[in-house]
Amino acid sequence: MQFSYLCLFLGALASGQASARSSQKVYKYVATFSVDGLHSSDVGKYTARRPNSTIAQLLETAYRYTDAFTSGPSDSFPGTMNLYTGGSPRTTGIWYDDTYDRTYYLPYSTTGTNCSGPPGAEVAYDESKDYNSTELFSGGIDPQNLPQTIINGKCVNVYPHQRLRVNTVFEVVHAAGLQTAYTDKHPSYDVVRGPSGKGLSVGYFPEIAAVPVTVKDTIAYDELHVGAFLAWINGKTPAHSEIQDELKGTPSVFGGNFQAVSVAQKTKGYVPGSLDFTPDLLQALDFVDASFAKIVAALKCKRIYDDTLIVVTAKHGQAPIDPSLYQKISPKLIAPAAGVNLSFVTADDIALIFLENHADVDTAVDNLNGKRDELRIQDIISHERLTYLGYGDPLKDPAVPDIIIRPELGVIYTGSTAKIAEHGGLSDDDRKVACFISNPSLKKTIYDHKVSTKQVAPTILKALGLNPKALKAVVLEDTGLLDGF
Repeated sequence: MQFSYLCLFLGALASGQASARSSQKVYKYVATFSVDGLHSSDVGKYTARRPNSTIAQLLETAYRYTDAFTSGPSDSFPGTMNLYTGGSPRTTGIWYDDTYDRTYYLPYSTTGTNCSGPPGAEVAYDESKDYNSTELFSGGIDPQNLPQTIINGKCVNVYPHQRLRVNTVFEVVHAAGLQTAYTDKHPSYDVVRGPSGKGLSVGYFPEIAAVPVTVKDTIAYDELHVGAFLAWINGKTPAHSEIQDELKGTPSVFGGNFQAVSVAQKTKGYVPGSLDFTPDLLQALDFVDASFAKIVAALKCKRIYDDTLIVVTAKHGQAPIDPSLYQKISPKLIAPAAGVNLSFVTADDIALIFLENHADVDTAVDNLNGKRDELRIQDIISHERLTYLGYGDPLKDPAVPDIIIRPELGVIYTGSTAKIAEHGGLSDDDRKVACFISNPSLKKTIYDHKVSTKQVAPTILKALGLNPKALKAVVLEDTGLLDGF
């Protein structure tokens, strides 16, 4: 985006007028950005490499949380829900973008039937739900591709937002008469609308599956998101948007994600030994930083920079950071290792196992223990430990797996020959993510104790002068505000 000299002058003037107000102020706008894959450690390494970067400048007036953890599991879907509901998978019901539910039925497009046969089906909310995932603007979600369930005796298609059990920040803000906008990598990120389906004034969901998996192509894809951010700041709506109500100015809450860093980590990663950024990863980080520069310039041009709280975090990290730890194991080995009938397995750098018969859990765990070396298993979580560790109870919740396998750091259950890192697991590399909140009124502060990204959700509402406890998950999990707010 090009800015006139007048625009830049006004932006600088607006920034120069900031006063030393406290973090208790009420902001008019909150802009939230997930740099998918961005570890907490990446922030320090990047600003040391680029001391004059926009990220470094934002940190000068920011609360930085150096020990922030995203959801466990750390898949993008539950990571998003952490940020915008204040709740973990046991509360939101969102475990992965490809998981299982014991009460659901396969889509009509798969079976040609409506809720037929015994219940229990894969629940995928990814590009497979699109009308045409080979197109950047895929036509949105095809209802015949959605999983089905029975509600009040009627078979219904379940949209992602209907899968969610609690409300979102976007719903609370929109219900307060304010406007919202969000962009992400699949139309299935419709989930942020919340159970009412009314949380977004504007949604913008170009399909990333239509883009080649290269850093260059992903940067070009991310440019679409950046274009949306800049349009929203100026009260405009990008073409191909899903519009609930026309924007009347800058939305009170807007944001979305960047994919380039995640793709660079998966395909190129970090330098062996030094763990410095590879050229491709540095290119992706420089692109994100340049994008933040455009966003800051646009906010200043609009003279709303001082009134905007900027949240930068990540839905997930990526594991392993150290490429020497990488090991690929076929996910096809998991079912025979369990030695009992399985309904479904989700596997990345974790495995979520759903059994056909929960009574087989002891046998399955014993068999998996016998395959620890072959599968490089660090931990097997089942029985009461699932509940004790906060994952829920599979006997009471149809979305909770019977067994969770946590492999050793660096192990990915995959058949892919392209990826050298993955997310979704429980390791620190997966879960310890970047998190800072910036505004000219904030005094540079580092908080080095453990926090959760689910604390972002109530903090957004508090910043806008709304009640954080309007979020159901915040009440259910007693989720607190981030320090400083």
